[in-house]
Amino acid sequence: MWTRRLVCTLSTLAPVVFGLDSAFAQEGVPAPAPPQPRPSEMPASSAPPTGPAAPRIMNLQPLERFAVTRQPQMLVAQAQIGIAEGNVEQARSPFLPQIAAVAEYAYGNSIRPYSVTTSTPTSGTATGTTTTPSMAMTSTSSGGTSLSFSSALGFWDFGLSGTQLIYDFGQTAGRYRSAKETLESQRLAEKTTLLQVLLAVRRAYFTARANKELVDVQRETLRDQESHLTQVQGMVQVGTQPEIALVTQKAAVANARVQLITAQNNYETAKAQLNQAAGITGGTDYDVGNELVPPIDDEEQPLETLVNKAMQARPELATLDRQRSAQEASVSAAKGGFGPTLSATGSVAEEGLALDGLQPAWSVGGLISWPIFQGGLTHGLVRSAEATLSSIEAQRTLEELQVRLDVDSAQLAVRAGKATIGASEDAVANAREQLRLAEQRYATGVGNIIELDDAQVAYTAAAAQLVQARYALATARAQLLAALGRT
Repeated sequence: MWTRRLVCTLSTLAPVVFGLDSAFAQEGVPAPAPPQPRPSEMPASSAPPTGPAAPRIMNLQPLERFAVTRQPQMLVAQAQIGIAEGNVEQARSPFLPQIAAVAEYAYGNSIRPYSVTTSTPTSGTATGTTTTPSMAMTSTSSGGTSLSFSSALGFWDFGLSGTQLIYDFGQTAGRYRSAKETLESQRLAEKTTLLQVLLAVRRAYFTARANKELVDVQRETLRDQESHLTQVQGMVQVGTQPEIALVTQKAAVANARVQLITAQNNYETAKAQLNQAAGITGGTDYDVGNELVPPIDDEEQPLETLVNKAMQARPELATLDRQRSAQEASVSAAKGGFGPTLSATGSVAEEGLALDGLQPAWSVGGLISWPIFQGGLTHGLVRSAEATLSSIEAQRTLEELQVRLDVDSAQLAVRAGKATIGASEDAVANAREQLRLAEQRYATGVGNIIELDDAQVAYTAAAAQLVQARYALATARAQLLAALGRT
């Protein structure tokens, strides 16, 4: 009977160790439906529930698709692109005519066209007075003029005025080029955000997947400890084992229950973190699927080869290149402030003292504006723009170092993950054999309960280590993809 129980126990535990490969393999699960447009909704599960208690299965790919469209960081990045597009339109506007419509009514004793009194001598010292459409001035008999503010008048003015920039020493052109380059840098920054979001989702997914496997490991451990408890109870009853063995095994069962509860809580917490990474506001009433990151074709290539690939593909470097071009244009625009601005002006209007007596008026002209002294404003703008350019160049050098570190760290993690899996498999095999021998020794009365419990703990730890090693390798490959600028 003990031999049959031992075989059943080992056969029950075998899937935990040797069946992990099949748990990590891709299952033939139908693709999930696309996510709904509301952020509060979760991605559709990959398989419909088969009963009231059947959990939904959430695979990695639908979570990634959902995050790309609904994760708040992605929405912020897309909004930044919209802001940059608006700035391009603003920077381009001075190249086009600036036209304004004017409708004005004013009342007062200020000087206005048409509010005029002209006095001319008629004979001797007497004077005659007529009103003409001229400036509000009075001509005296002695030939002089004086302003007249004696009466208040109403004045109407309806018209259009326009200006057209002709040349401003590259100020507007520089700002326009800078805005366009900034827009391109924002588009590249969105790709950077995409890589970061996908990496966060993958990390959280593999963490949750590992915790799910650890729940299975702890559940199998509890079953094994309960089986040991049944055995110990029988042996204590017949007097082949002391009472302390029963107490010790009951404590082991209680500890196994605590470990199972902790593992289940860790799994739920990991799913909550996965929801946050993907931008999901729903609950955690689902199970994660079995997906992994497959081996990367060039993951074993020399470090310098991978670094060169990353330098060409990483959007962070391309973003800084665009920012540098934008800042160079800003420097050019700032230097243009030392020169004048040439514009053409024109206007048409209807003016008069009464609506039924409006007279046409028009004007055309040119305008040169040259700020001779602004207290060092232009010089300060140039210095600031040049310093910002130097800062961007330094940031790019720093980013190159970061890219090299990212690739190096990710490749080392992949290699370590592969080696750790092999060592962990050896540890599981040895721990399993240790547990088998401990069970045999205890069954024959040679071993004691402490030896058996130690063997069980060692086996559980080795199985958990193998689970963590496998998903650590998956996470390392996800990190390598991000380091290489790939999705």
